Amino acid sequence: MKNVTDLELSSEAMLRMGKSAVEAVVNHIINLPHAPRSNLDESLEVVKSLREPPPENGTDFESILDLFMKKVIPVSINTPHPAYLGYIPGGGLYPSAVADFLGAATNRFVGAWFAAPAAARLETNVLEWFAKWMGYPESTRGILTSGGSLATFSALVAARKHLLSEDISRGVVYASDQTHHCVMKVALLAGIPEQNIRLLSVDKNFRAFPDQFERAIKTDMKKGKKPFFLVGNAGTTNTGAVDPLPDLAEVAKKFGLWYHIDAAYGGFFNLCKEGKKVLRGLEQSDSIVLDPHKGLFVPYGSGSLLVKDGELLRSSHMLTAEYLMDHLTPEGEVSAAEYSPELSRSYRGLRVWLPLKLFGVKAFKENLAEKLDLTKWMYKRFLEEPGFECMNVPELTVITFRYRPKKGDVEEFNRKLLAYIVKSKRLFLSGTLLRGEFVMRVCILSFRTHQAEVEEAFEIIKNAAH
Repeated sequence: MKNVTDLELSSEAMLRMGKSAVEAVVNHIINLPHAPRSNLDESLEVVKSLREPPPENGTDFESILDLFMKKVIPVSINTPHPAYLGYIPGGGLYPSAVADFLGAATNRFVGAWFAAPAAARLETNVLEWFAKWMGYPESTRGILTSGGSLATFSALVAARKHLLSEDISRGVVYASDQTHHCVMKVALLAGIPEQNIRLLSVDKNFRAFPDQFERAIKTDMKKGKKPFFLVGNAGTTNTGAVDPLPDLAEVAKKFGLWYHIDAAYGGFFNLCKEGKKVLRGLEQSDSIVLDPHKGLFVPYGSGSLLVKDGELLRSSHMLTAEYLMDHLTPEGEVSAAEYSPELSRSYRGLRVWLPLKLFGVKAFKENLAEKLDLTKWMYKRFLEEPGFECMNVPELTVITFRYRPKKGDVEEFNRKLLAYIVKSKRLFLSGTLLRGEFVMRVCILSFRTHQAEVEEAFEIIKNAAH
C-alpha cells in the first residue's frame, strides 16, 4: 500500500504545539489593556488577503499561529477588552478555554448518556445548579446550547407540541416590542405565521404592560386563534429592563399559555442579593433561557434552557433509531439528545463546570454584584454631568444615554459622537433606537471591567461630548 500521511503527532510535537499556543494566548491576554478596543479599519483588505483555495500540502504550526494571532484576531471588535462596553459583553474566562481544550482533545461523545456517563453527569450537574439558582423544582430538565436563540427555539417547540399539537396555523406568540429578535426568528422557524406574532408596546421604563397582553389574548381568542406562548424579559438587550414577571405569570396562567422568560442576559444576577430583588418571579415561568457566555463570563457559544416540567421538553424532542435502541438511560440521569435538536455536539458543559469548580460560586456572585454597583456609579455620573440625559433608570447593568448639544440636531450629534468614540479605539460602545430616537448604550458585564475602567470610560465619553 502507498504511504499515508500520519495525522497523529508525536508527544514532542504535541507539547511544542500546546506550549506555543498557550504562550501566544497568555501574551494576548496580558496585553489586552494596551490593545485597541476595536480595529476594523482595514478589514476588507485583510479579508481579501485571506481568501485561498484549500492547501494541498501542509504548513508548519508556528506560521499558522502567527497568521492567526497577528492577522486574524487583531481585525475585530476586541470583545474581551475591559473597555468593551457595547452590546452585551461576555469576557471569555481562560479556564473555560482550557476546558474546551480538554473536552476536544479527549473527544468524548456527550450527546447520549451511555457513551460517556461521567461526562454527561457533569453537564447535568451544571443544569441542576442553574435550576436551583432560578428557583426551579427537581422536575426541571434542560439543555446546553450555542446561545439564547437555539434555547428559545427548543422552548417554543416544547410549548407548540404541548399546547397546539398539529394546529400550528392558529398559534399566537406574545412579547413586548423590546424582546430580543431571536424570539420572532424562532417563532417563524417553528412554523408560526408572521401575522400571529404580537409585539406589544411598553411603558416609560421599557417594561411590558400585563394589561395589554391580556387584552391582546382576549382579542385573538375571539377571532378563533390559539394564544399559546407568552414571553417575559429578565433584562432586555436595549435597556436591561425587567418586565413585571409575576404579573405576566398571572396572565399566562389565567389563559393557559406557556410562560417563557428570556433571562439570557439578566438571569444570573439572581445569584446576588440586589439582582434577586429585581428578578422576583423567575421561578413562576414554565421555561427560562440563560446565557453563561453573558452572566457567567464564559466564551461565546454557551447558552442554556431550563423547562420546569422536563417531560414536556423530552416529549417534544425525543426520537430514537434502531442503532440506539439498546442503550437506555438510568433513572435520575439525562441523555442530552433526548431533550435537544442536537445529537452530536461539543462538550459544552465543561466550559461552565470547570470555572465554577475552580473559583466557586461565591466569586461569580461578587463579580455580578460589582457590575451592578459600577452601573449605579456611572448612571449617577451621567445625571450629574451637564448636557447628558439618560433614557432609562438601570435595573441591571445597561445605561442608555445621549448628549444634548446647545445647538444642532441631537441625533446627528450623538451618531457622530459614538463614531468618534469608537474610532478613537480607547472605548467601545454601541447604539440603539428607543421609540425611534438614536441613543448610546453602556453595558457593564465583563469580569475584567472594574472601577478604574468605568471611570476612564466616563471621562472619555464626557470629554468627547464637550
